[in-house]
Amino acid sequence: MAKHIEKYLHQEYDNEAGRLHAYKRTKIVATVGPACDTYDKLLELVKAGVNVFRLNFSHGSHQDKAKTIEFIQQINKTQPYSIAILADLQGPKLRVGELEGGSIELIPGDEFLFTNEKIIGTKSRIFVSYDNLHQDVKKGEKILLDDGKLEVVVEEITPSNDVCVKVLLGGTLFPKKGVNLPDTNISLPALTAKDLTDLDFIFQHPIDWIALSFVRSPDCINNLKDLIRKTKHNAKVIAKIEMPQAVKHLREIIRESDGIMIARGDLGVELPIEEVPLIQKDIIKKCIHRAKPVIVATQMMESMIERTKPNRSEVTDVANAVLEGADALMLSGETAMGSHPKLVIETMTKIILEVEAKAYYYNRDEMLRPQAHSPSLLSDAICYNACKLAEDVNAEALIGMTQSGYTGFMLSSYRPKAPIYVFTKKRSLVNQLSLSWGVRAFFYDEEESLDEIFQDQINILKQRSFLKKGDVVVSTGSTPVHLHLPTNVLKIATAE
Repeated sequence: MAKHIEKYLHQEYDNEAGRLHAYKRTKIVATVGPACDTYDKLLELVKAGVNVFRLNFSHGSHQDKAKTIEFIQQINKTQPYSIAILADLQGPKLRVGELEGGSIELIPGDEFLFTNEKIIGTKSRIFVSYDNLHQDVKKGEKILLDDGKLEVVVEEITPSNDVCVKVLLGGTLFPKKGVNLPDTNISLPALTAKDLTDLDFIFQHPIDWIALSFVRSPDCINNLKDLIRKTKHNAKVIAKIEMPQAVKHLREIIRESDGIMIARGDLGVELPIEEVPLIQKDIIKKCIHRAKPVIVATQMMESMIERTKPNRSEVTDVANAVLEGADALMLSGETAMGSHPKLVIETMTKIILEVEAKAYYYNRDEMLRPQAHSPSLLSDAICYNACKLAEDVNAEALIGMTQSGYTGFMLSSYRPKAPIYVFTKKRSLVNQLSLSWGVRAFFYDEEESLDEIFQDQINILKQRSFLKKGDVVVSTGSTPVHLHLPTNVLKIATAE
């Protein structure tokens, strides 16, 4: 046993609360907003089942977000939870400007101009926040407004660099509504001036994940990772899939990113909406194969912004996302500005637990055999066989150790029925792994013999009420311990 084992034994924690919180395998991401931005309300949501809090940088001030970060840190220090923080960058979101009279009625067949000149819009000329619109769009390309509620087609580019369009699908256009260009290869950078300002703030705080909006290629991911490396921050990068170009380059984007978010809102606008369910299914499958956490987002339980119960279709949507193998489900307005944020989390938790108890597809190892060409073949083989062994002996715990997070993500990808507990000496990973399916992470930085380390980990889990005497445990690690090699040891033991 380690000399300093007592520093890992938190007698003051509510162990039962921590155990119950870890029982749900599919994680919940909740967006912070006016409805839940106090310490008490955030803690209330955590107790109801939240694993990750999302800070939406499209709204709110840095001052407010700094306060929220402080509250979450306090929860992690004093409560039996490891809650991650996800910073979601706004990205190059295109919008129309202000409109004369507060709205404009667009009638099919009408023609008007889009301009990059900052004007109050009229029925003949409307500002769009994109300087290069006239350079990027081509005749015949469609432009969608207000999440696809209105649709126009490009007729011509004028000598004054305005874009003449004809209304195909009419309706009322309101100020500041979004503009989507599903047919256009836009030249905007993935990181806008606002994003760079927000990143300056993010790099000064303990943010675990950064979500990059409107990703079009792997280069977008690598540019952000370069900035993170330069600042020596520990944040990992999530690529938001919400554009046709991202779907086209999906394999490469998954490979370069640390995680994926299926942002179904803009995805359903940019692509034919009937394609979205199959794209979601495909993305989840590919992420599991690459051991990358995947979040399903947008309108999961939107009716509960106002109502106390979800629609039946929303319940089915949540259940299907769980069955498909998503690591996490994300709530937006439901918790940020809804009337019943705690109730939403409680309801989603109930759905997840019901599916995981009665219909979940555990132990997906037959889909994920280690690949001979993989540079991590040997450690992959250990993780694969650890999950197989845990299934064969009906283990109560599957324990991993990690320096980079890879072992945690890999064990999770097999979706084992045995609870996954990951130990790491890198404090930032403890919270980051909260996004990964089924994983509960703990800080541990002893370098004793491997047998002593394994025993320490079992003792810590017993003290925290995750294990009891007689439970079968499958452990993975590496030896020699001090060299911090990839996982190369597999052991089965009984908790004493």
